[in-house]
Amino acid sequence: MPIGRILMVAAAAVAAVWGWQAAFGPTVSAEPATVVPAPAVDPAATGAPGPQTVILAGGCFWGVQAVFQHTKGVIKAVSGYAGGSKETAEYETVSTGRTGHAESVAVTFDPSVVSYGTILQIYFSVAHDPTEFNRQGPDEGPQYRSEIFAQNDEQKRVAEAYVAQLGKAGVFKEPIVTKISQGAPFYPAEGYHQDYATLHPSNMYIVFNDLPKIENLKRLFSDRYQATPVLVSARATN
Repeated sequence: MPIGRILMVAAAAVAAVWGWQAAFGPTVSAEPATVVPAPAVDPAATGAPGPQTVILAGGCFWGVQAVFQHTKGVIKAVSGYAGGSKETAEYETVSTGRTGHAESVAVTFDPSVVSYGTILQIYFSVAHDPTEFNRQGPDEGPQYRSEIFAQNDEQKRVAEAYVAQLGKAGVFKEPIVTKISQGAPFYPAEGYHQDYATLHPSNMYIVFNDLPKIENLKRLFSDRYQATPVLVSARATN
């Protein structure tokens, strides 16, 4: 288990004795949201062929998956690995930080409901902090890097234009370090990682790092938020 998650387990023990709110406060988040403008360049949603998929890496995949599972227009969001080989796409191996993989989420969405640009806006605003290099919140290592794995030239072009737009606008205090690549295969993570935030809402790592992301989505993107998440497990049983 990565050191960040070990520390959160230790925090759970402290919270059990002193109370979570007494220890951390009721609204503390490791990754506060940043209000960002919508992309100036965004493929038109009307009449766009669908569904489409983009692979997004932004720290621990539990929270990134949860955010997009609560986003209207997302058909499915699957936790997994991208950037490395099929042979090393396994949690304990990826956690060494030596595989080239990043913990990632394959977000499949209906572009007639939510545009690719909006997916990126949510990604940069509430899903993670794009200024943290090879880490995210309490988790450290290249497997927690910020990276967009575009699936085609158009996705890559829009992502590059958006990063340039945000940089020029000076939205973030620090430079954006998000990598943008194309063509990397995606490998779904083990079953116990899917829907983790929904299935383990009282886990202190989820309470501290991920539930605030969902609340930020609801607060900043109220028209895009859906209370009932689209779960991988639900699709598997249908």
